[in-house]
Amino acid sequence: QVQLVESGGDSVQAGGSLRLSCAASGYTVNVACMAWFRQAPGKERERVAAIYTRSGAKLYADSVKGRFTISRDNAKNTLYLQMSSLQPDDTAMYYCAASVRYCNLNDVGYWGKGTLVTISS
Repeated sequence: QVQLVESGGDSVQAGGSLRLSCAASGYTVNVACMAWFRQAPGKERERVAAIYTRSGAKLYADSVKGRFTISRDNAKNTLYLQMSSLQPDDTAMYYCAASVRYCNLNDVGYWGKGTLVTISS
């Protein structure tokens, strides 16, 4: 089992920045991919960014490219999402995810409980 705990969500104005953190614990040795997803009210959950733990390859949604950066501190077993130039459309619950395979929605096996990001105009 893998446990994921997010933190860092807040309410900020448009144009601001936030850094989300996700502390992973448990049996993480088999985790192949970690990711951030988000879900806005009335919308489907979407992947924002992902990082493959062995290769270091990173993937970003088109809507956040150039504004968000995903990173991982292996020593601390912590995943980060640095978000800048935030816009009201970025308002959502942000979830940390881990997978032993791919970071597609249907492949994710472990989820955090989420941290809320609210961007005001």
